[in-house]
Amino acid sequence: MTLRLAFLGTPDFAVPTLAELLAQGHDIPCVYSQPPRPKGRGLVAEPGPVHKFAQATGLEVRTPLSLKDSEQQDLFTALDLDAVVVVAYGLLLPKPILEAPTLGCFNLHGSLLPRWRGAAPIQRAVMAGDTETGVMVMHMDKGLDTGPVLMAEKVAVGRKTSGELTDQLSRLGADLMGRALGALERGQAGEQAQSEEGVTYAKKISKEEARIDWSQNAVAVDCHIRGLSPVPGAWTEVKGERLKILYAEPVSGKGASGSVIGDDLTVACGTGALRLLKVQRAGGKAMDAAELLKGFALPTGTRFS
Repeated sequence: MTLRLAFLGTPDFAVPTLAELLAQGHDIPCVYSQPPRPKGRGLVAEPGPVHKFAQATGLEVRTPLSLKDSEQQDLFTALDLDAVVVVAYGLLLPKPILEAPTLGCFNLHGSLLPRWRGAAPIQRAVMAGDTETGVMVMHMDKGLDTGPVLMAEKVAVGRKTSGELTDQLSRLGADLMGRALGALERGQAGEQAQSEEGVTYAKKISKEEARIDWSQNAVAVDCHIRGLSPVPGAWTEVKGERLKILYAEPVSGKGASGSVIGDDLTVACGTGALRLLKVQRAGGKAMDAAELLKGFALPTGTRFS
């Protein structure tokens, strides 16, 4: 049998899961997504990735600013749902929404809970130097990512950027949610309460923390850079210009923190050094460091602030 579902999601990360649920033949009478946001130089309101995908497949899309008012809750309840699937939606679900579907609301979360509950779990895992992370399907309750877990998959972080890891987890998560709903249909979906130990919170990335602190050791700076690549991009200042560093690799070397110590754009950190590999000038496109140096000289001794 198939389930009657509402899908709640907004960014690219959520699209593969919606596609998987459609491929499995589930009945999806409505998709909820964040309202279109102004983008680009013209600040034209543009629908998010889930909104665009849902429209292209002929699904009804609703974009309320909130689900707290009774009118929105009544509209939601009237959908007469078996279950709700939530993937990076961006709004907390009030109790009447959580209780509306027969089987409950199920969230796909990009971490190994209870580590990194909250808004930016994938970025925080990379920034913290975690060696592994994953995705989990969680039965939602009124807490922030506190509900029992149905299924989980782990992956090694390695030297991936948060962007690369997000792409990997979005595909893995789509398959995981499909399997979890299959188990739910068969009445075989077991749930395991989250541990009360090891709880951490992945707060939203602020603009201020994207700036690189070269006084830290090279491993920490490398994690910082990869965790913020490609968005929003870790940045530094050099020759009066802001420069985003999108990828680098730790190498041996020493010198004053933030100083260029090699012709291959190696920069000294508090301990160790980083060879910069992919960068982006303000208003420009991402490029290899070698390409940058052709038109933007950064000789040995140049200081990054």
